[in-house]
Amino acid sequence: MRNKSTNWPKNVLQWGSLAALIFFLSGLAAKIFTKLPASDPEAYCPMGGLQAFVTYLVRGSLPCSMSSLQILMGLALAAAVILFSKLFCAYLCPVGTIEDLLIRLRKKLKLISFRPRRGDIADTLLRLVKYGLLFWIFYMTATASELFCKNLDPYYAVATGFKGEITLWMSIITLVLVVLGGLFVDRFWCRYICPLGAASNTLKFWIPIGIIVVLYVILQAVGVHINWFWLLAAICLAGYLLEVFKGDSRAQLLYVVKEENACTHCGLCNKNCPMAVDVDKSGAKVTSVDCMLCGECVNVCPTRALGIGSRNDFGVLGKVLPALLAVVFFVLALFIGSRFELPTIDVTWGLDEANPVKTETVKIENLKSVKCYGSSMAFKARMEKVPGVHGVKTYVGSHTVVIKYDPAVTSAEAIQEAVFVPSNFRVNSLAPTDYKELKYMTIRTEKMYDKMDLNYLGLQFRTTGKKIYGLESEYNCPLIVRVYMAPEEEADEDWFREVVNRKVLAMPVHGGGVKETPVDFEFVRMEKEVGKIGIAEYLEMMFGGFSAEYNGRYPQGDTTVVRRRTEVYKDKPQSIYEIVEPGFEKPIMMRYMPYLSNHISREEGVIATYVKLNDDLLPSLQVRFAAPATAERIRELIDMDTWTITYASGEVKEEPAKINFGDKPGVVKPWKD
Repeated sequence: MRNKSTNWPKNVLQWGSLAALIFFLSGLAAKIFTKLPASDPEAYCPMGGLQAFVTYLVRGSLPCSMSSLQILMGLALAAAVILFSKLFCAYLCPVGTIEDLLIRLRKKLKLISFRPRRGDIADTLLRLVKYGLLFWIFYMTATASELFCKNLDPYYAVATGFKGEITLWMSIITLVLVVLGGLFVDRFWCRYICPLGAASNTLKFWIPIGIIVVLYVILQAVGVHINWFWLLAAICLAGYLLEVFKGDSRAQLLYVVKEENACTHCGLCNKNCPMAVDVDKSGAKVTSVDCMLCGECVNVCPTRALGIGSRNDFGVLGKVLPALLAVVFFVLALFIGSRFELPTIDVTWGLDEANPVKTETVKIENLKSVKCYGSSMAFKARMEKVPGVHGVKTYVGSHTVVIKYDPAVTSAEAIQEAVFVPSNFRVNSLAPTDYKELKYMTIRTEKMYDKMDLNYLGLQFRTTGKKIYGLESEYNCPLIVRVYMAPEEEADEDWFREVVNRKVLAMPVHGGGVKETPVDFEFVRMEKEVGKIGIAEYLEMMFGGFSAEYNGRYPQGDTTVVRRRTEVYKDKPQSIYEIVEPGFEKPIMMRYMPYLSNHISREEGVIATYVKLNDDLLPSLQVRFAAPATAERIRELIDMDTWTITYASGEVKEEPAKINFGDKPGVVKPWKD
C-alpha cells in the first residue's frame, strides 16, 4: 500500500494556468506572440472560440473581436475531448480551479457536502440546465455576432472587474452558483451549469453527433433546407439524452484503467472524484462521460490498482500524460492561431454573374479602427459608397482590410485616399498669448491610413519633451504630416526618423506604470521648406467645435408646419449666452454636447447651440436665443441635474446630466451674424 501523495501534475498546471492568465491579461504575452490581444479576457477562452467557429459557419463572419486564435483554442479543446478527455476542464479552466479550491475549503471548514448520484431525479434535471444554456448562448451569439456568454460568464465578470460587457444580475447569479454551489457540491458549476462542460460532454459522443451533422448536410445538399437552428437544437438535445441515459463514452484513446485483482474496493477513488464518478464500479475502464482524467482517483489508490492509459504500459508517465497533453494542445493552438487569420467579414456586392467584372484587390494594413465585427461593418458601409468597390474582407486581429474593386472604375490609389481620413491632433496645450505665430515642418510617412495613427504619432512626439504643439495630416503618397512647433524649436531629419520609426508607444498611466502600444509607422523624408501660421489660425484649425441649429413647429393657417428657428426669429433681436470652458478641448466633453444641445432645444426661443473659440480664442459654449427665452432660463436648463432627451424615434427620456459647468460664470453678448 502507499501513502496519499499530492496530485502534483494537476496542481502545477492549475496554478500555472492562473499565473498564465495574469501574464496574458497584463499584456506581456502580446509582446512575445505578435497578433495576440493584449488584455482581452476572452482572448484565450475555448468557449469563445467554439462560439466564433459556429458563427463563422452560420454567418460567414466572426463575432465581436474574435480571431483565428480563439477559434484554434476552441478546436484544440474539441480535439482533446474527442481523442482523450476533458483536459481543459481538469487542468486549465480557472473556474474549475476555483471549484477544486472550494472543495478544500469545505473540508477545512467541515461543512456538510452533498453528492447527487447519477440517475437521481435532481441530478437528471440539473444536467438539463447546462444544455439549455449551451443552446441559448450559441443561438444568441450566431444571431447577433456578439459573444453572448460574456453576459453571464463568472470568469469574464471577475477578470474585467465587473466592467466588461456583462449583464450584472446574470453575472452575480452565476458567480453565486460557482461559490455557494461549489462549497456544498463537488464541481457543482462544472457538472450542472457550465455550457462549456455541456459542449465537451457532447463532443465525447462525437460518433452519434457526427451522424446528425452528416444527415443535416445531406438533406441540405438534396434540397431539403432546414434552418441551422434545428441542427443546434438537435445536437444539444442529443447531447443531453446521451449524457443522461447512456452516460459513458467508448471512443477515446485514453482512460482511467483498473486492475481488478489489485482493487480492494476501499471506495477512496469514489470519495475523492470531484465529478462523483463511481470509479469502483466502472470495470476495467472508467468510461463515464463525466471523467476528466484529472488523476485524483489514481493519486489516492492505496494499491496502485488504477492508472491512466494502462497501468503496465504507462506507469508514472500515465500520471503526467493528461497534464502534458493539455499543455501540448494549448501551445499548438497558441502557435498556429497566432500565425494565420480568418476574416471577420468577407462581403461582396454589385457583381452580376451574367456580366462578370474582372476585379483586383488592394490590401491596407494598420487600420486600428477596424477592431471588431461592428467596426468592420461600419467600414464596409463606408466602402459601399465608393464607386467601383465591390467587396471587403476585414481581419481584426491584425487590423487589416482587403478591398475588391473594378480597375476600370477606380484604382488602388483612389481607394487608399477614400479610406484615409484627414485629421489633426493636439500634442500639447497652447494658450493664445504664448506666441504670435508657430512654425511648421513637413514630413512624409507610410503606414498611417487609420484616423488613430496621427494620435499615436502625436503621443510619440509628446514623450520627447520638445515644444511640439500639433500635427495635421493630408492624403498623398507618401502621406503629408505637418508638425507645428514653437518658433525657436529645432528638429532635423534624423530626429524625425528616430521618433516616427519607433515600434512601441510607451505612455505613463494614471496610478503608475507604463502602457505600451505597438506601432509600425515608416519615416520617408522631411521636406526642406519651413512654414509659419498665425496663432489664431492654428487654434481654429485644432479646435473641432460643435454646431446645431434648431427647428420648431409653428401655426400656419389651419395647420402647423416645421420651420427653422433661424428664419422664425430673423427679424427679432438675438443674443448669445456664453460660458468659457477649457474642457471643450477634450474629446469626452464634445461627445456629450449633442445631449446638452438636445435638452436645450426644447425651450422656445433657443435658436442654436455652438461650441467654438470666442473672441479671445478660448473654448466656449454659446447658446443663441431670442425672446421669449432668457439668459436666466438657459442657465437653469444647463445646470439641471437631469436632461430631457428626445430621440429620433420620438421617445423622450430623462437622462443624468453629462456635463457640469459648476460656478463658471456666463455672459450675455449681442449676436453677430
